[in-house]
Amino acid sequence: MKEKQHIQSVLVKQSNQDKIEYWVQLNAIVDCIIFLLCQGLAFHGYDKSQGSSDKENFLELLQFLGDHNESINEVLEKVPKNCKLTHHEIQKDIVNAIAREASRATIKDLDNGFFLILVDESRDISVKEQMTLVLRYVNKQGIIIERFLGIVYVASITTLSLKYAIECLLCEHNLSLSKLHGQGYDGTSNMQGDINDLKILILKENKLAFYVHCFAHQLQLILVVVAKNHINIAEFFYVVSNSVTVVGGSCKRRDALRDAQFFKIKEVLENGVRRSGQGLNQETNLKRPGDIHVGDHKFVFALHLMKNILGITNELSIALQKKKKKKSRYSKCYGSC
Repeated sequence: MKEKQHIQSVLVKQSNQDKIEYWVQLNAIVDCIIFLLCQGLAFHGYDKSQGSSDKENFLELLQFLGDHNESINEVLEKVPKNCKLTHHEIQKDIVNAIAREASRATIKDLDNGFFLILVDESRDISVKEQMTLVLRYVNKQGIIIERFLGIVYVASITTLSLKYAIECLLCEHNLSLSKLHGQGYDGTSNMQGDINDLKILILKENKLAFYVHCFAHQLQLILVVVAKNHINIAEFFYVVSNSVTVVGGSCKRRDALRDAQFFKIKEVLENGVRRSGQGLNQETNLKRPGDIHVGDHKFVFALHLMKNILGITNELSIALQKKKKKKSRYSKCYGSC
């Protein structure tokens, strides 16, 4: 290779103006990527050709930014084709760099303090098992912070493989299980089970990593099972589900019910029967529950029954999630059930 063609010689020849224009281009691209990430929007589209009216969110946003900023537009127009920085691999590199900076900021805010982990496992669209991990901690201002740390591919969801994945992810961010003072998992997944499950394995290494179960989730599952096995409640939800399906399946029926409800509300407001104000008399999925005829008062009875049950279980849920609660309070909740 000739000396003039060497990469070092090419870099030396670059003027300060070229470097400034490169930074203008790079900053514009990074700004577009950050915007799409913050809004949770997709990057890619179906037609990236030059004449397409809808290339993709990233390219369209970059073009929009150039159209409203003359200095950026000048740089984008004269940039060589081999240095556009718009290839999807370059986008991924920038996204990964942003993710690392975000994680670094979280670790800095944690400042070697104690933390709790929230873990769940799920399958993505390609049917691959993944584990997600969230950090929960209290910052120097005394505010509880929850920050997403990462997604890890796991070959299996056995307790040993999940524990290894958690340790690797924490180690990658210079975090240690010795600072772990709490752990929480999805109550219906493989992560919550008998004595050999994940929480026990972690507790063997760190006795202060207390396991916190999601009582709200557990309570929800119990309510679903109870509702399915109670004839009146099951019929109540069956009628509600069918009513919403019938009403929502036709624009004409929705409009008819909406108009009827409008005139009804207008009438009661004029008569002073109902109050008006912000947040009141709003439209919901089921426009007029009173129009549903089930033959007798079972529907109304089920409404009151569910109100009482949810009220009792709400008290129970609050009691279970508080550290110190008198035994009589628990007995009162269970006795009411």
